[in-house]
Amino acid sequence: MIQTNKNLKEYNTFGISVKAEMFAVFSSIEELKQILSFRNDKKLLVLGGGSNLLLTQDFDGLVIKNEIKRFEVIEETVSKVIVESGAGENWHEFVLNCIDKGFGGVENLSLIPGSVGASPMQNIGAYGVEIKDVFESLSAYHIASGEIHYFDKTKCEFGYRESIFKNKVKGEYIILTVTFRLTKNPTINSSYGAINEQLKVMGIQVPTIKELSAAVIAIRQSKLPDPKIIGNAGSFFKNPTVDNVLLEKIQENYPDIPNYPAENGRKLAAGWLIEKAGWKGRTFDNYGVHKLQALVLVNYGNCTGQEIFDLSSQIIQDVFEKFGVLLEREVNIL
Repeated sequence: MIQTNKNLKEYNTFGISVKAEMFAVFSSIEELKQILSFRNDKKLLVLGGGSNLLLTQDFDGLVIKNEIKRFEVIEETVSKVIVESGAGENWHEFVLNCIDKGFGGVENLSLIPGSVGASPMQNIGAYGVEIKDVFESLSAYHIASGEIHYFDKTKCEFGYRESIFKNKVKGEYIILTVTFRLTKNPTINSSYGAINEQLKVMGIQVPTIKELSAAVIAIRQSKLPDPKIIGNAGSFFKNPTVDNVLLEKIQENYPDIPNYPAENGRKLAAGWLIEKAGWKGRTFDNYGVHKLQALVLVNYGNCTGQEIFDLSSQIIQDVFEKFGVLLEREVNIL
C-alpha cells in the first residue's frame, strides 16, 4: 500500500522529477484512514491531477493521491439536476459526462486539467464561468479529528482562483466529493469573443452545450500545450486587478491595454503584460515561456522545478518594473 522513495514525475503535469519519502493511493475513506495511520508526524501532500503544482524539491513526508471515483445524480427536477462526483475524477471527463447527459453549466470549463476535487479549491474558471456559479456543496475529511465536514458555497469563501482551502484551512482537509447544481435547460454562455469567433469558424450560429464545449476545446488546444507532450501547469499567473490610477498611468504608454471590470478596480490580462515585457516564447536550455501563450511556463525536457520557479520570479520582477503591476503565481509551489 505504501511505497517508499517514489518518483513523482508522472504525477505532476510539469513532469518534474522529484521523490517522495512515502507514497500511496486511496480510493475510499477507509483506505484514506488506513494510509494516514502510517503517517505519524510526517508532512502530508495530497495530489489530485497534479496540474496546479510546481515541485521544487524532494518531499520529505507522505504523498497521497486521491482516486475516489463517483458520478451520481442525487436530485433531479424537470429543469435542474444535482450531481455528486468523487474528488478523484478527472475534471474534463466529468465535464464530458455532464454534457453527454444534457446537463449544462460546466461546458465553458472544458479541457481544464486536474481533478474534480481541485476545482473548488482553485475556484477554477474560464470563458465567463467559475466553479462557484455551479457549486452546491462538498464533503471533506478533517485530518486532525478524522471527521467528515460539509461545506456549502458560503463556507467555501470563493474568490478569484481562491477558496478557504487555499488560505484559512490550507492543509487541514482532504476533499472527498463535490456536488454541482446543473441545468437541463442550459443557457449558452458564448459572450467571450474567442468563443463566438470559433463558433463562426465551425459554422455554428445557435450552439448546443456540446458544440460550445467543442469550441472551447479547440481554442484551448490552439493556445495551450498538451502537458502529455510538453510539461506545464496551464496558466502560471493570476490575472491582476489594479485601481484606475495605475491603469491610467499604464494607458499613457499602452492605450490599447486590455482591461475588464473587476470587484476592486480593473482586471488586466497577465499574459498581455508578460508578452509586452518581452518574455513570450523565450527559451532557456530545456525550459521557458510558451511561444503561443505567455501565461504558460513549460518544461521542454528534464528541467528542475527550481529553474521554473526562478524564471517566474524574473518575470514577476520585470513586469513590476515595466508596469508597476505585481503578478501573483496561480500554481502551488512546494
